[in-house]
Order: sequence, then structure tokens, then C-alpha cells
Amino acid sequence: MTAAIVAGLFFGGAGVAVADSWHELNLTTSGASFKGAWAWQSKKVVPSGLHVKGVLKDEKANDGHNVYLRLRVYSYPWGEIRGVQRKSVKVDKVLSDGAVLVTKEVRMHLCRDRGSLRPDNCTPLRLYKRK
Repeated sequence: MTAAIVAGLFFGGAGVAVADSWHELNLTTSGASFKGAWAWQSKKVVPSGLHVKGVLKDEKANDGHNVYLRLRVYSYPWGEIRGVQRKSVKVDKVLSDGAVLVTKEVRMHLCRDRGSLRPDNCTPLRLYKRK
């Protein structure tokens, strides 16, 4: 009986530790929003890396522009999670290239793609760190 209680406390605590690793991620700019969470996956989990999940939404359905979430590790090229015009898209993606596996920092922001003649409008670049 005692072993079952100890095991329950241990696994209950492990569940809390996993839940604590998720961080809220709410970004909004004119015409776009992302509401969700992010977490660093352990190298023991396949695929491991930066896990981002939530809803990427085009807030101005009639403007003809798309939305995207951009992520960057160190000086590597930007990675993008693209939305769909006039829709909300569920995102559940693990970014797992080699740089993400060893870094402790990632930069993210949300943008509305306004075409080639006008600059995209984006949220300020935010820095997120692994603890």
C-alpha cells in the first residue's frame, strides 16, 4: 500500500514537472494573432527540440494578406510556421534541427505578410530561454 502511495506521488510530481515546462505564448499584431504555448522537449523525446502549439489566426480576413510565426536560433536562418489567409490554423510543431537541440535561446515574433512592396507588420522580437 505504501509503495502504491509513493509511486502515485512520484508520478504525480513528474506530471506536474512536465506541465510546468510549458510557457504561455500570446502574440498579436495588426491583422494576426497566435495564442498557444511553447516548451523545450527533452532530448529523450523523439522528436526533441522546441515544441510550439496553439492557434495562428488571420484577424483581417478581407485584406488579402497571410500571417506567419517566425523563429530563429542564434544566427541560423529564420524558420517559419505559415498560416492560411482568412482562417485559423492549429499549430503543433516541434522544431528539431541540430541548432535547436543544443541552444538555450530562441527568438520569435508574429508577422502579417503584406507583400513585396510594403513591409510586414510584426510584433517586437522576443527572446525565450531554456531554463
